[in-house]
Amino acid sequence: MNPFSKYLSAAFLAVALVSVVGCASTSQHAGTGEYIDDSVITTKVKAAILKEPSLKVAEINVETFKGVVQLSGFVHTAADIPKAIEVARSVKGVTSVKNDMRLK
Repeated sequence: MNPFSKYLSAAFLAVALVSVVGCASTSQHAGTGEYIDDSVITTKVKAAILKEPSLKVAEINVETFKGVVQLSGFVHTAADIPKAIEVARSVKGVTSVKNDMRLK
């Protein structure tokens, strides 16, 4: 094997390793796959909230990180808060729900 091909192979391996590590997740950063999964969960939670007649999706914000859903925004009644949490928990892929909703 000539020296050029050794350097080329080493460079290719280095780029491949950096690419894989760059897509890996950490405690503060979701990997590409996790980000897509979280986006799907967020969309499903928003759709489930929209289907619930007593809740208004435009007033409840949904964010997801590694399966943990955070609900924030405003609701009209105190009963809407546990209802929104229940709806979010029922969505497949949700590991837990954090509540930051407030009464209007």
